[in-house]
Amino acid sequence: MRDFKKNTGKWGRTLLFFLILAVLLGGISRKIAKTAEDQEKWVHYRNKSALLLEKEQKNTIDVMILGDSLSYTSFSPMQMWNEYGIPAFVGGQSGQNIQESYYMLKKAFKNQKPRLVILETNVLFRPQKGASGLTMTLAAAGSYYFPMFTYHDIWKSILTGKEYPEENYKGFQFREVTNPYQGGAYMKETAAKEKISRTVEDYLEKIRSLCQKNQAELVLVSTPSPLNYNYRKYNTLKAYAEQREIPYEDMNLKTQELGIDWEKDSLDGGDHLNLSGAWKVTRFTGKYLHENFSLPDRREKGAYASWIEEGKKYEEKAKEKLEAMWKDDKITGEEVENRRERSLPAYE
Repeated sequence: MRDFKKNTGKWGRTLLFFLILAVLLGGISRKIAKTAEDQEKWVHYRNKSALLLEKEQKNTIDVMILGDSLSYTSFSPMQMWNEYGIPAFVGGQSGQNIQESYYMLKKAFKNQKPRLVILETNVLFRPQKGASGLTMTLAAAGSYYFPMFTYHDIWKSILTGKEYPEENYKGFQFREVTNPYQGGAYMKETAAKEKISRTVEDYLEKIRSLCQKNQAELVLVSTPSPLNYNYRKYNTLKAYAEQREIPYEDMNLKTQELGIDWEKDSLDGGDHLNLSGAWKVTRFTGKYLHENFSLPDRREKGAYASWIEEGKKYEEKAKEKLEAMWKDDKITGEEVENRRERSLPAYE
């Protein structure tokens, strides 16, 4: 009996300790989150998408895009808006793992009702061996429930004034550097498959269930990236998508259709796309979404006045930067104009 009371008291004290800790973490988290909201320039680049997502007007995003750096270097929401009136947001992060994708989506569903969720699939092949999967799971959950872990380095800015300025267009930034990919064909047909870890599979199912619960359709997309994709991954993703009746689009098999030129459209030797490549992928994506899903054109809606204004600013800067990139290729003025008309949307 004494042992029972002793153990009960011990567990009670432990529980009380964790309750007090949770209250303290919650209070600190609220203050840090408010500081981040008020001082956006103090937030590190990797965490900017989470902050900007929370600041979006309620129920205005129709397409939520998730993934690692391939997501935010490939999809330009403002281009998609200007061409098709589709309001999209990229919640990608450098090195985003599948657990972070899941919690980013949970964050999106708090204030938004996206009809479509695009998952850039490279996140499914990021390694999670041994205890690393558990570590990533705990870290992602902790950051979601206690934002102080997301904005943990904001204290550096508070003390030193360090800032992270950037032009951010719904999760997308201009990347004008060109470093060609010269490795040749990389989607060589095979029957082999790439393995996906059990933890990743579990969280992919959690994402699928979360989409179903919120009446959003999940779409898997593999963007052009010779250093990250191959036919083995395509086989794995195709089989998974067919089994669960999920739309899947692998753009690595359609680089000619997209007009990808690896001499001009690669940011860093075949890992990520630059602005030129992103324009081609986004144009293809916008057309694909417009033709295959019932997404309304929001450009005439009063609630999107800020999108219209931002779209105009984005258009001007994008044209200027693309034309500068093409002129660096030492092509003629006539060819610059031809490329502009082929690659840029016809704005009204």
